[in-house]
Amino acid sequence: MANSPHPRSAPSHRRKQTRRSVKTGLPPGSLVHLGEVKTDHPTITLIEYDANAIEERNFQSIEASRAYRPSHATVWLNVYGLQDASIMSEIGSRFDLHPLVLEDILNTSQRPKVDDYGEYLYIVARAVEFDVEAVDVTTEQISIVVGRHFLLTFQERPSGLFDPVRQRLRAETSRMRSLGSDYLAYALLDALVDRYFLVLESITDRAEELEDQVLHNASPALLARINHFKRETVDLRRAVWPMREVINQMIRGDTRFFRTETLPYLRDVYDHTVHVIESLDAMRELIGDMLEVYLSSVSNRLNVEVRLLTVITIIFMPATLISGIFGMNFHSMPLLDKFDGFWTAIGMMVAVAATMGVVFWRRNWLGSRE
Repeated sequence: MANSPHPRSAPSHRRKQTRRSVKTGLPPGSLVHLGEVKTDHPTITLIEYDANAIEERNFQSIEASRAYRPSHATVWLNVYGLQDASIMSEIGSRFDLHPLVLEDILNTSQRPKVDDYGEYLYIVARAVEFDVEAVDVTTEQISIVVGRHFLLTFQERPSGLFDPVRQRLRAETSRMRSLGSDYLAYALLDALVDRYFLVLESITDRAEELEDQVLHNASPALLARINHFKRETVDLRRAVWPMREVINQMIRGDTRFFRTETLPYLRDVYDHTVHVIESLDAMRELIGDMLEVYLSSVSNRLNVEVRLLTVITIIFMPATLISGIFGMNFHSMPLLDKFDGFWTAIGMMVAVAATMGVVFWRRNWLGSRE
């Protein structure tokens, strides 16, 4: 099987995106891809295994897969790229999937959910990634179909998200091979939630850096960055929050698909999801506090500047008063006929200004003193 590229190896140019309006008037279950096309060509990877052996295949087309016949206990079929409706139709026929399931797989804006279709479970999850340089959270849809002896996954592009699970299956001493498709479903969900933690840690690190900048140098550019962080955490929370209910529903639902031995592992994933949500709530409070600190800092700086201007104005008011008095056109004015009258008036102005400056300084009105 070809190696999956790095999660951030997706092309930077804008991909073609199918608009929802193309489905207007079509009947339910119509196979039309909605969303961004993130791969040039869809690929199909297949892993089938049991307690003793594992086999891997990589199909470049649906025609190449038609001769395949399963020979092991558990089958894991993964599709990269969802833009080819004919591939979805073929897989739907092979595994007897409901048309509404295929329609939801092709609609990549689905909210995380779980649906019971009798012979299988259909699970929708959101995988998240964080671009450290752009400080952007991106999400993509992961569709999982869990049957008794098979598991299907549909991804918008190769991301390397499930590579650790594949490595565990390839290990010669892997106990995972004997645990069936329900344990494989747990392992994939656990990999999804682990990615949430990685993204959350990256966002937390950047938020702490931003908090230090807000405390020491509040500027209009920081306000834009704070609002950007706020939007990104909202996007992350929108992807993570429904996952708690999805996993909780699987734990409390019918045990046809998840054996009693697997349920403790699902409960562990549920606990991790709750932890992520609580950390996200703390992050939202931190960003809210940063916004309040920024506004307080700006307001305090404005108050200091206004106070400084007021103090300067008050210091020069006596000088204005004295000069105004000596500028009156009376024939008899003190000091007008004296040789040092001018310097006496200037000295009075300077003395009053200096006295007021000292008073303001001692009251710490000329700015903060360390």
